[in-house]
Amino acid sequence: MQNPAKALEANFDGLVGPTHNYSGLSSGNLASSKNQAKPSNPRQAAKQGLVKMKALHDAGLIQGVLAPQERPDIHTLRRLGFSGSDSAVLFQAREYSPRLLAACCSASSMWTANAATVSPSADTMDGRVHFTPANLTNKFHRSIEHETTGRILAATFNSARHFVHHSALPGAEQFGDEGAANHTRFCQEYGDPGVEFFVFGRYAFDESRPKPVRYPARQTFEASQAIARKHKLSPNKVIYAQQNPDLIDQGVFHNDVIGVGNRNMLFCHEQAYLNQEQVKQDLARAMHGNFSVIEVPTEKVSVTDAVKSYMFNSQLLTMPDGRNLLVIPEESRQTVSVWNYLNELLESKQGIDELKIFDLRQSMFNGGGPACLRLRVVLTEEERKATNPHTLMNDQLFSKLNDWIDQHYRDYLEEKDLADPQLLLESRTALDELTQILNLGPVYPFQR
Repeated sequence: MQNPAKALEANFDGLVGPTHNYSGLSSGNLASSKNQAKPSNPRQAAKQGLVKMKALHDAGLIQGVLAPQERPDIHTLRRLGFSGSDSAVLFQAREYSPRLLAACCSASSMWTANAATVSPSADTMDGRVHFTPANLTNKFHRSIEHETTGRILAATFNSARHFVHHSALPGAEQFGDEGAANHTRFCQEYGDPGVEFFVFGRYAFDESRPKPVRYPARQTFEASQAIARKHKLSPNKVIYAQQNPDLIDQGVFHNDVIGVGNRNMLFCHEQAYLNQEQVKQDLARAMHGNFSVIEVPTEKVSVTDAVKSYMFNSQLLTMPDGRNLLVIPEESRQTVSVWNYLNELLESKQGIDELKIFDLRQSMFNGGGPACLRLRVVLTEEERKATNPHTLMNDQLFSKLNDWIDQHYRDYLEEKDLADPQLLLESRTALDELTQILNLGPVYPFQR
């Protein structure tokens, strides 16, 4: 068993890419649909995310950086039959289908909660950290991410002795996998063997089971099972729970929109799961009774307000002094019912000790809050030393990335700008330099 004192949770946040825009590509994500066609500010978006990373680093937490995808994705456009020079490919795509072009320009990889599912070495039979990039089959613009995501993860966690990198699950809707946004790990101390909690939206091979009607269930039970097998997890340390399909139809497209967990605590809405009492009992049993649930009643916070405020798309973090910090977006403070409840929660001393608020408006307009922006990776001290040090936040990296953003990012972008060949050149120039800053090597198609 790992020494608990030697294992800590790191958060690896996604850098927002130079083509950050509001194209409204994500059906079921209410914020994405609501803000379609608004102009975006990629520079501000990247800096808002960077400020959060630096603040959590300064608070004594391990904070890393994951690079964005190459966008516009000329490689995918060529696979779809467009040809000629890169400029000609962009022109043809704009003329044929502006929506297709927008999908190939999405900066959605910033939400690294969808990058992969990660199982720590304390949970796996071979004692290594396992990564499986999410196939994200439900949305075309995200389904084209996983190959580059895999290369970025392999360049970040680049020791075969400590890390195992799997390929994504088959790209069929029966194995739709949305990564860590539907996965939580519970434990007493981070280095202890934990309980891995997989949340799914539907059963792929049993149409008689409950499922949403209005919006798609993006994660399948079968995908979650496959990840658990690939990661060599002990079956008695895995709990599966189904999302409440009625909530998916109200805009709860991932589990991390309605619940967040850390160590031996789950913070969720009372309507989050089907058979919620049984889910709580299963978790408590697997955790040998040392488990607590903070369950938010509908009479205090409606599902509508929970989705609007992203109160559950928060980061529940254990600080170096042992206190529990809840990182929330500014929208949670602006939603009266949520802000009142959170303050009551602090006063009740049920387990959350402090709130920290960040302005992530550029991300929030596309439907991604604090939890969407991070991938959680539990690392022993030895595994942390084996992680690419150039990807770990510090004062020098923060300054370097700020300068990099100032040099390469636009402060205004509309959907019509996505066909601009100059934007492609700007993006590639920026990413080529970023791979040198983060010491990633040639992870992008244009570099290979």
